[in-house]
Amino acid sequence: MDQYAQLLAALTEAGALGEEWRGAFERAPRSAFVPDGIWVEDSDAPSGYRLLSKAVDPVGWWAEVDSGRQVVTQLDDGRTDGPGVATSSGSMPSLVASMLRHLDATDGSTVLDIGTGTGWTAALLCRRLGDGAVTTVEVDPAVAAAAGVRLAELGLEPHRVVGDGLLGHPAGGPYDRIHSTAAVQRVPLPWIEQTRPGGVIVTPWGTPYANAGLLRLEVGERGRQSHGRFVGDVSFMWMRAQRPHAVTAPDRPPDHRGPSPLDPDLAEENVHAAFAIGLRVPGVRTLHTWQAADPSGTHRFRLSDDAGSWASVRFHDWDGADAVHQSGPRRLWDEVVAARRAWLEDGRPELTRFGLTVTATGDQHLWLDDPGNALS
Repeated sequence: MDQYAQLLAALTEAGALGEEWRGAFERAPRSAFVPDGIWVEDSDAPSGYRLLSKAVDPVGWWAEVDSGRQVVTQLDDGRTDGPGVATSSGSMPSLVASMLRHLDATDGSTVLDIGTGTGWTAALLCRRLGDGAVTTVEVDPAVAAAAGVRLAELGLEPHRVVGDGLLGHPAGGPYDRIHSTAAVQRVPLPWIEQTRPGGVIVTPWGTPYANAGLLRLEVGERGRQSHGRFVGDVSFMWMRAQRPHAVTAPDRPPDHRGPSPLDPDLAEENVHAAFAIGLRVPGVRTLHTWQAADPSGTHRFRLSDDAGSWASVRFHDWDGADAVHQSGPRRLWDEVVAARRAWLEDGRPELTRFGLTVTATGDQHLWLDDPGNALS
């Protein structure tokens, strides 16, 4: 049994890959959609990644592609002079299987696939539902063209669109299901408007603080609210137009200094804590910084909101008099401390206890356990 077959067998045995999708995974292997050059993490490379070529190292290439790991297929939106940020990939097979299970598409369902990427998810949907049931949208023309070639090589012909996935594709709607392989901070209203009432949207959803939730949203009747719950812990690349801001160095001295009431390690204690904190500190992104000469003594947790507020807290001696620096209209570290306290008071809920309501006009409201229990 080859590596990919072993992977599918393991996913099936674990209950992650149901029989309704097993045949699609077998007839559309991920390897058929991965380019000959992929990017693997390498701490010695300037960008943090090195190129792994199938022609140069076929054994290494196959080991990556048929593994259960994510395979990075593009850096920096295709630019050659970027900092080394992964911007397109072949997703982890276990996550793809999980998302398709939550999508709950059945024979006759029509699906809008947001973020064609390599084309693999579109291929799986085609194998399961038929080409005519699948519309797939990709914002990057080069990525879309490469996916089109690979889909055609397997004889698959979904309706392919090059465009902004946030706008969906109204000409093909309404759809029974919408499936996104890129994370959003806000569910686009066009997705809801292009889904039949009672239909389902499955998308990675996150905050700048914690890109960690998989949202399954059930679309309400026209003019009514749509409700959904976070059903899993996932982290996907952001939809380009909804990428969080970069955390930059402070441009002025702090206007507040003092000790921290919280060990900064606890601000990212686990994914559930980070997710809950992120829900209560909108727009706040984080970064770890240190000086090479003294990493442990200078290690700081930096936060910013891209609107003039920033904060940082020292890990070493975090309750010392000068541990916390803050500036701007918001006291970001104070907000994080309060958000973690609220999570504790709620009983340390896992992220799957949180949910999201989207109104008919596109406003988002977060809740715990029940739509009537809105986060304060």
